[in-house]
Amino acid sequence: MDFDLSEEQRLLKDSVEGLLNDGYDFEQRKKNIAAKKGWSDDAWKKFAEQGLLGLPFAEADGGFGAGAIETMIVMEAMGKALVVEPYLATVVIGGGFLRHGGSDAQRQAHIPSIIDGSKTLAFAQLEKNSRYDLGDVATAAKKKGSGYVISGEKFVVANGETADTFVVTARTKGGQRDRAGVGVFLVPADAKGVRAKGYPTQDGLRAANVTFEQVEVGADAALGDPENGLPLVERVVDEARIALCSEAVGAMDESLKTTIEYLKTRQQFGQNIGKFQALQHRGSDMFVALEQARGITMYGTMAVSYDNAEERATAIAATKVQVGRSLKYIGQQSIQLHGGVGMTMEYKIGHYFKRLTMIESTFGDADYHLRRIAAQGGLFKN
Repeated sequence: MDFDLSEEQRLLKDSVEGLLNDGYDFEQRKKNIAAKKGWSDDAWKKFAEQGLLGLPFAEADGGFGAGAIETMIVMEAMGKALVVEPYLATVVIGGGFLRHGGSDAQRQAHIPSIIDGSKTLAFAQLEKNSRYDLGDVATAAKKKGSGYVISGEKFVVANGETADTFVVTARTKGGQRDRAGVGVFLVPADAKGVRAKGYPTQDGLRAANVTFEQVEVGADAALGDPENGLPLVERVVDEARIALCSEAVGAMDESLKTTIEYLKTRQQFGQNIGKFQALQHRGSDMFVALEQARGITMYGTMAVSYDNAEERATAIAATKVQVGRSLKYIGQQSIQLHGGVGMTMEYKIGHYFKRLTMIESTFGDADYHLRRIAAQGGLFKN
């Protein structure tokens, strides 16, 4: 199997990395976090000008018709730079719902604004005690005329404080954990009855708890089948999981490089600590963990396009398991090998560790996905 990038993909990789290397260093990231939104409008505008916000959308919708490999390339570069702008929430997740479940009218209403950078989205899915179960939905969407009335509360909504539109999971029928009866709705952030309370997360990003109190939306707010939207949610979240794994690969790559450079310059006992064989062995183990994560992320990226939902889910679960194990090892070793300086806010390695830790627990940690694989009878079946 050929894992080499095409000429167009290599150009994309060079372009994205060049953009971030030129204007997105660690000091600039601090300034972006300190901005009113918690991220930079200027950086977002540059992403739009570079075409990154339109990358996965069909040409008919004004995009470039790129696929999962291109998203992997972009997310890996963003992981290296610790980008805080809402690319995952808006383009990967919000855009994914529009690509896979949106009607022509819905795509026309939202995708051009995403592409030009004037609109951001947020996925309001997590509920109290729902953990990683995408089908555990208590938020209700009750019929009213041809539309719906949505009531409930969502937690840790990434970009929830500044999003223009929420993609909301809400139950149209059945019990709280039934697979049937989950709908997906587009809800304007300024709709009557919507309240968002924002806060910073451990990795420097921002999230919000969002309350929907008798929020009325029309029939055109539903994405796909409002009584059977869980397969759509699972497909988009699988794509988000792979995007997160790609981001983690970028963050691990930069963590390893930063740590090796530190070992080459830190003096102790009259010599660079990188000369100590025990530390060289740790660096080698970190490299192996990184390459394991990189390899399986490529596998998971190709699995995103599987038509068989069970095969796709199992492959992506396996990817999340290995990436979760690798990022935990590399993150912990990076902090350990940096010593006390690794725990300071001023030095960047601790910020990589925080972001990797958050990625590991987003949409299921390694233990959760290992249980999913076991429940399916293993990764490879006779």
